[in-house]
Parts: sequence; C-alpha cells; structure tokens
Amino acid sequence: MAGRIDEIARERFGFRALRPGQREAIEAVLAGRDTVAILATGSGKTAIYQIAGQLLDGATVVVSPLISLQRDQVQGERDAAVVNSTISAGAREAVFAEAEDGELEYVLLAPEQLAKPQVQARLAEARVSLLVVDEAHCVSEWGHDFRPDYLGLDEAVERLGRPTVLALTATAAPPVRDDVVALLGLRDPVVVVRGFDRPNIRLEVEAFHDPARKRRALLDAAAEAEGAGIVYVATRRAAEAVADALAARGVRAAAYHGGLGARRRNAVQAAFMEAGDLDVVVATTAFGMGVDKPDVRWVFHHDVSASLDAYWQEVGRAGRDGRPARARLFYRPEDLGLRRFFAGGGAARAALERVARALAAAGGPVDPAAVHAALGLSRTRLATAVHRLERAGFAEVGGDGLVRALGGPDAIGAAVEEAARAEADRHAFDRSRVEMMRAYAEERRGCRRAFVLGYFGEAYDPPCGACDRCDAGLGEDDPATPEAAGFAVGERVAHGTWGEGTVGRIEGDQLTVVFDAVGYKTLDAGLVAQRGLLRRAGAPNPSGPPGRSR
Repeated sequence: MAGRIDEIARERFGFRALRPGQREAIEAVLAGRDTVAILATGSGKTAIYQIAGQLLDGATVVVSPLISLQRDQVQGERDAAVVNSTISAGAREAVFAEAEDGELEYVLLAPEQLAKPQVQARLAEARVSLLVVDEAHCVSEWGHDFRPDYLGLDEAVERLGRPTVLALTATAAPPVRDDVVALLGLRDPVVVVRGFDRPNIRLEVEAFHDPARKRRALLDAAAEAEGAGIVYVATRRAAEAVADALAARGVRAAAYHGGLGARRRNAVQAAFMEAGDLDVVVATTAFGMGVDKPDVRWVFHHDVSASLDAYWQEVGRAGRDGRPARARLFYRPEDLGLRRFFAGGGAARAALERVARALAAAGGPVDPAAVHAALGLSRTRLATAVHRLERAGFAEVGGDGLVRALGGPDAIGAAVEEAARAEADRHAFDRSRVEMMRAYAEERRGCRRAFVLGYFGEAYDPPCGACDRCDAGLGEDDPATPEAAGFAVGERVAHGTWGEGTVGRIEGDQLTVVFDAVGYKTLDAGLVAQRGLLRRAGAPNPSGPPGRSR
C-alpha cells in the first residue's frame, strides 16, 4: 500500500514526496481508523484526503466552511463537485446522481448543507467511504473560530452509514483536540500532530502608542515590501481605508471583507490568487481559510489578532513555498480593547431564557427557523443558545434537525443557570486568549518563536535566529526549560478551582497552563511547588475535591 500511496501522490497530484504527517494520516484512514490530523498551515492537509480518496471505494464527502475554500479545493479536479447555496436545485441533483453512479470521488459542501436530512439521504446512496471535516477546530467552542453549524456532524456521520472520519486542522490546542474527538463521535482515533513551527517565517512586533504613527508605519512597510502580501485588520472600515491609502501610493491593493458582495469578494481573491493582478489584499479574517498562494512573501497585522491560534494561522499564509517570508505585528496596546469586546459575545442569559421558554411552550419538536423568526435572535446566537441548553440537558436536537425541550417550565431556571455558567466559562477562555496575544506582543525576555510553540504545547530550544527578540540577543538567555515545579510541557494537570488543563509553556520560573474551562493562566512555579497548586490529572487531591471543570 505504501507504494500505491507514493504512486498516486506522484502521478495523480504531482507530489515528489510526502511531507511529515501526511503518510501517517493516509495510512490510518486506509486502515479504517478515524483520524485527527493537526498539521501546520501549508503542510498539505488537503493531500491527505485527496490521496486516501483515490484508494478507497466509495465517495469522499468533504465538509468545508467557506465557498471560496471549496472552490479552491476542487479546482482542476475532474471527479469533484461542490454543493452549496450558490448552485441551482437541478445542479445539486446532478451532483448527487453522479456521486451515486460512482462518477464523482469528492463531494464538497458546507456544514449547513450536510445538516439537511434530504442531503444526508441522497449522499447515503453514494456509499460514502470517507467523511472529511476540514478546519475541524470549528467544531469546538474552545476553538478560535467556533461555528455552531458544525455541531450536528456527529449525527450526519451516523446517517451516512458511519464512514471513516478524517478531521483536519492547522491549530488545535489540547482542549480543542479533545472536543473534536468528542463532538464528532470519533472512535479510538489516530491523532497525528506534527510541529507547528514555520522556520522560514521571520517574526517581528513593532509597538506604537499613537494610532496615526502606527498607520503610517504600516503603509510605509507595505508599500516598500517586495512580492505579494496580506494586511490583516480588525474592521471592515479599516480594510477599506488601508487599501485606499496603499492604492494612492501606487500599490496594487484591494480590500476584502464580509460586507462586500460575493461577486466582489470572489473577484478580489481570484485577482490575488490566480491572475496576479493584485499585490496586496487588505482583509478582515473573512479572507482566511484555504488561502493557498505559495508565494506570499509577507503578512502584516495592522491590528492584533483575537488569539495566538488565529494569529499563527494567519501568519502561516506566508512562505508556503518554503522560501523566506516575514510576519510583522503593528501593535498598539489600546487595540486589545476591541478584541476583549469581541470576546464578550455569545448567548446572554436573557437569550438563553427566551429560547428555553420558547422550546418549552412549543410542546414538541420545533423547527429552529420558527424560533429564529419568533425571537428575532441572530442565527449564530440561536444556535449557540440551543447548544448550551442541549449540554445542560434541557433540549435535544433530533436527527431531522428539529429541537424539542426535555423539561417543562419548572426546569428552565436550573437549565439556564447551568447554560449561563458554561457561557461565562467560554467568555473567560476567550479573554484569556486575548491576554496571551498581549503577552506575545509585549514579550521582552525571550524568543518569539519559543513563545508561540510553547503556547501550542511544543517545547522549543531558542534562539531561532528569525525573530526580532533573537536578533537583539535575548533568545540566547532563554534556554528551553523541560520542567517547572515538577511538570513538563504537554502534561495534563489539575487545579483545585480551575479544574483540569494542559501545561502549555514553561519559561524560567513561570508556567502557562491552558485550563479546559477557564483558559490560559500563568503561574509562578515556586508558588505552585510550595503550595501544591497543581497535581497530575487523575491523581487524588489531598485538599479535597477539585473545583468545577468543563
């Protein structure tokens, strides 16, 4: 089988050799094992299902979150098709018919499409052998890009006849990995994790206090930078303003954000990715997943990202050809306020109670669309509220997509209280990630690369020789610390109040733990040892039962 894998990789897809992690994941899938592949951005995750699909009998269904990403993944493939909201009912029916006849190997669709019972029924006729969940971190509420539409995928797996499941992502901290396995219902999965490092990307941070100076510095750097590049901004208004300012300097630049029409967004992406008519895209995070232009030479951040998870994924769009590339963050501490505001979103207690009362009053299964129309909540807030109430044991989402209450009016108070507490944990987790982004931007003592990799639970021995801190000679004084207070990077631990977590980073006398419920906390190793603040997960707690954990 190893020879067949290499043959398909070489002759069908033109790969001279497989990259680390690809072969292990392909072999696991071909052995019928559910698989989670966590590989750095640009490591060729798409190739895993492309090659495996060719060697399996039956169709490969790929769940992909963005229409542009779906289009990029099937471009040039004769035996692949996309099912999304932009195609007609007739075209959709033709795709299903071709899949049933064995004429299509890959069917790509969005999670909200796969959630439809009629779509599941038609795909079941195609004898699906592999279900691929791309950008799998979207399934986890602890991931940096949680999408409620992903929450019904476990039921879809069963309705498709329980094919092998392959989950792919570039960024997944330990609690996210656990959620991916649990929420997709994976069975004894093979988890393939390969290094998050992108050594060809130089890391830099430039700090400012005056917003006008920051804007000028970014415009100067982008106008002088060679090759194609991406500027990430926090708002649509900033995307337009920066793109216009660069164009006024003679740079071929355009804005990309969710407020643009689909035709305009597609035109901008095509001009940048395919035609080469644009040198710079100034974008919100709407321009992200699946951007696979190999010769992006730089990624600049006009505004700080919401988390290091998001930042590393955005930075990873540079230098995919392996040649030197640059990532620079133009940092202003005051900009964190906007990210903290975004981290406070979600389903408020009042919304949770309204949804619970609506479900209880329905007296039976109800279409979420009817609840949406009656309550006027956004689709995302409604889905989040239903998910919270489902985890609290008050609601149930059936295989037909209908929602029903499992309790009556007298159970609403307790269910809302539990759901609101879980939502508060989520907000605390998100705020902690903003603080870790601040810590990265304000890092003064050591190597930036070591900071990022430690965040993902990967030990690294600086200096990296490719960041501004190491250039200043600071990385030399920051040797890797294998343990602190008796704990090692990647080890599962428990705290009496914050519950269980994973040691993510050790630097000198400090260790950072990502707790499953409340997020990232930085602890003094001396106090941890002196007061016994942490213990190994599963070990008895001498001071009594641990505090609440997710």
